Amino acid sequence: MSQRTVLEVTEIRAPSPLNPIVGESMTDSEELRDDEIHCHRCDAPRPRLEKPPFRNERGTTIQERICRICWGEWLQHQTLLINHYGLDPRDPKSREFLYSQVDEVLLGDGKAERVDTSKEGTIEW
Repeated sequence: MSQRTVLEVTEIRAPSPLNPIVGESMTDSEELRDDEIHCHRCDAPRPRLEKPPFRNERGTTIQERICRICWGEWLQHQTLLINHYGLDPRDPKSREFLYSQVDEVLLGDGKAERVDTSKEGTIEW
């Protein structure tokens, strides 16, 4: 019988000069450059996405509200979800799950960033 090690992802990012602690806000004196947005997820002025990541309203919303850094972190988290749950991105149910995670992690309150290890291998697609 083999032993498996289960890692729990508690948070994708750590505070740094390029990635401040969530909750720090811009001061009124800070001006956004043309290529920046005030990111909904990290609550900081950051470079915007050059184009929407999806060709629908969700993609436009992400481009308007989420910075490049947080989008890159999402792509890493998405890979973790695909591998952990054994998702097939070509499958409509898997895509629906990933879209719901995009909405919760990037546009919601971020509580979905933890991977529920109790569901590993029990989700039917």
